[in-house]
Amino acid sequence: MPVRLHARALLLDMDGTLVNSDAVVERCWRRWAERNGLEPESVLRVVHGRQGHATMAALLPDRPMDVNLADNAVMLAEETADTEGVVPVAGAPAFLAALADWPHALVTSASEELARTRMTASALPLPPVLVTAERVSASKPDPEGFLKGAAELGFAPEDCLVFEDAEVGIAAAKAAGMRVVGVGPRAAAHTPTAHVASLEAVRVEAAPEGGLVVTVG
Repeated sequence: MPVRLHARALLLDMDGTLVNSDAVVERCWRRWAERNGLEPESVLRVVHGRQGHATMAALLPDRPMDVNLADNAVMLAEETADTEGVVPVAGAPAFLAALADWPHALVTSASEELARTRMTASALPLPPVLVTAERVSASKPDPEGFLKGAAELGFAPEDCLVFEDAEVGIAAAKAAGMRVVGVGPRAAAHTPTAHVASLEAVRVEAAPEGGLVVTVG
């Protein structure tokens, strides 16, 4: 049964939501896991959605944060240099085209350079507002990024609808007081407001009373 959600602005995660970068993420984080004596599959279960240094802190809690930050700079450089296998999520081009005249922002744990690189590699247009890793003091699941995106677009949290794929991103959206559409298999287990297998199942239309109606499913 389709779900209809009214919103005035949309806040969009990038990796796993608009861009399928799993191949790069897995390559880079497998190498990191091996360098640090960790089991790669265990590492890959927790990397999605967070900034790299936050993932490192969770996996190596006794390591000083300045080491994690330096290591994360290396990781970002590796990920930015590797675009092999980076493609749009199914339905992402048409979805973003439908949003062209509506308020929307990208809220991602990636750096601005990495976000621009992956959106370009996927041939996707950048939203008019970017909230990237450099622009927040805390990584998802902290709600700061989504709250900042809403404020920059000029809307209250309850007027915004988030699109996310990862557990920490869904938690961040909920903590911001926002409804969230979970996209893809990772999202299904984390009780989003609504869930779709891909963006192909999302339709965006003008609402008679103003704003948008987003039909999911």
